[in-house]
Amino acid sequence: MLLLIFTGLAWMMYVMSMMKFLINYGVSFGNFVHLISLMIPFIISIIVPFVMFISVMFVYSKMISENEVTVMMSSGLSPWQLARPAINLAAVVTILHLILNIWLVPLSQASFYNTQWDLRYGLANMKLQESAFTQLADGLVVYVDNVAGNDLNQVMLSDQREKESKILIFAERGKLVSTDKGLSIVTDNGSLQMDGQNGYTIGTFDSFDMDLNLASKDKDEGFRVRRISTGKLLNGLLTQEDVRHHKLTLTEMYTRCLNPFMSLIVTILCTLILLRTSLLRRRVSFAPAMAVCGMAVVMAGFMSASNMMSSVTDLGILAASVFVVLGLLFGALIRK
Repeated sequence: MLLLIFTGLAWMMYVMSMMKFLINYGVSFGNFVHLISLMIPFIISIIVPFVMFISVMFVYSKMISENEVTVMMSSGLSPWQLARPAINLAAVVTILHLILNIWLVPLSQASFYNTQWDLRYGLANMKLQESAFTQLADGLVVYVDNVAGNDLNQVMLSDQREKESKILIFAERGKLVSTDKGLSIVTDNGSLQMDGQNGYTIGTFDSFDMDLNLASKDKDEGFRVRRISTGKLLNGLLTQEDVRHHKLTLTEMYTRCLNPFMSLIVTILCTLILLRTSLLRRRVSFAPAMAVCGMAVVMAGFMSASNMMSSVTDLGILAASVFVVLGLLFGALIRK
């Protein structure tokens, strides 16, 4: 229930931040919902450890306050036996979280950015008005007499974005084509006027393909490491093909492969503190606060360490540290 509630709240906050995209690009409501729904796997991957911690603390704190833990310990059950249901659940959640991080999140993020690009610059966003001038970008204007889907009749295109190469095209017919470099207009039976560095040029053509250069799908607008598949990310990390983004790649590999174990760590930590302190009657009220502080220290420590990594060796050391902490907490819990 907490996972659904927190995911819904985080998703609604993201929806509000994306409203500008809906207004500026005239995206249909259905396409907008599809776009923002692709962020749900990424949101879940972030909040899972916190949801596990809050759930475990709520259940065991209530059991302690109602003296259920005291009764069960008096009957011979150990802290490990009492904590085992929560740890079993955390183990299952960790496995599902690994699958989510390694496979589903990169897949959904790649689909998100591709869909966002198509809605901004692809054919889905291209709405040319008939018998009117449509400004596609600063200095780029298109006039069409008739529009039938992607087919255009009586086309006039003026491109004055570059002062060194101004182009004016008149054509009987045209067609919008979507490519990885953006939109192109293929025109037939027309004339071309170009004012460039080599002088003024006038000519006719049977067919002319003009790339509108609105945006490139392959253009690296900030290194979006989340959309890269785990296999490619690992291969690039080992071969160091992209030295410029090496640190970001290391951090992303930690997030995908090691962060899911935080659910297991915080669960064992929470049950350890709550169950051990439940034996100390005078300090029971401080147990939730101690658990919260312990969780904050562990999460902050590993997040800081992940941001300080600079090599694959550092990633290996951090991975070993995760399992060492896990082992120490587990040993403290099963100790009689």
